[in-house]
Amino acid sequence: MVALKSLLVHALLAATSTASSLLKRQYPGPGRVTGDTNVHDPSVVKTPAGLYILAHTGDNVSLKTSTDRTAWKNAGAVFPNGAPWTTTYTGGSKNLWAPDISYRNGRYYLYYSASTFGSSRSAIFLATSSTGLSGSWTNQGLVIESTTSSNWNAIDPNLIVDAQGRWWLSFGSFWSGLKMIPLDPNTGKRSGSDLISIASRPSNGGAIEAPYITRRGNWYYLWASFDKCCNGAASTYRVMVGRSTSVTGPFVDKAGNQMMSGGGTQVMASHGSIHGPGHQAVFTDADADVLVYHYYANDGQAFLGINLIRYDNDWPVVY
Repeated sequence: MVALKSLLVHALLAATSTASSLLKRQYPGPGRVTGDTNVHDPSVVKTPAGLYILAHTGDNVSLKTSTDRTAWKNAGAVFPNGAPWTTTYTGGSKNLWAPDISYRNGRYYLYYSASTFGSSRSAIFLATSSTGLSGSWTNQGLVIESTTSSNWNAIDPNLIVDAQGRWWLSFGSFWSGLKMIPLDPNTGKRSGSDLISIASRPSNGGAIEAPYITRRGNWYYLWASFDKCCNGAASTYRVMVGRSTSVTGPFVDKAGNQMMSGGGTQVMASHGSIHGPGHQAVFTDADADVLVYHYYANDGQAFLGINLIRYDNDWPVVY
């Protein structure tokens, strides 16, 4: 009987260990990157010449470049001479958040946020450039702003051009969730007064932000970050996704739950020494769609994460 109990205990411990190992292997580690990889809120565009330009949160918006998607180097600031038009929203800080960089119609577009932590007195601005490099950007002015009485927050912008060529800007953080507005493709600025709700977390303190919409075939995918960012290794950020046949939704997760009601299929979360992965962006490269994000190491530093994406039954899987 004692021997039987011992066998049962060992079997239980082995099963627990196996389950734990499987859980740890549920999400892939970040792909190899080298050089200057301390980033927060990354967004990447590949130029026609093959250069990768990464924009991320930093003083006057920070830039990095890479020729191979692996080795990265600092490339200065978008606005090396400062961005005084933003300080009304930042309380005087130079730190500008969550830039979204893309290449359209022969020009680079950069939407970026100005705010202070925990406040909905925020603004999203647009800048354009012919090269995408430091010092080449021209500020095009305010796109949208929110106030302390708004029940939404004008940060974390992302531009999506739909199958019909229409331009849309998604954005949002906490409060009543993620929003979308139509843009004029001739200017990149707001067109009309529509404010469309695309996702929220009414039962979770509103902890959703960083929308990013991509299109593949007949599907639009809404990527978002749930839970707590910006708390070092204690961060609980995780990457979620839903899909829709319409750019404006409704977006649903794999189980059929609407993202407007807190739904979302989890595709990346903390594992091992990778803490709080999130504020994701996606771009298409020659080999695959590519997910870029930041995560925190055990010491609390934020680093660049890069993984590839495959699609199983039209649902994205990160590998």
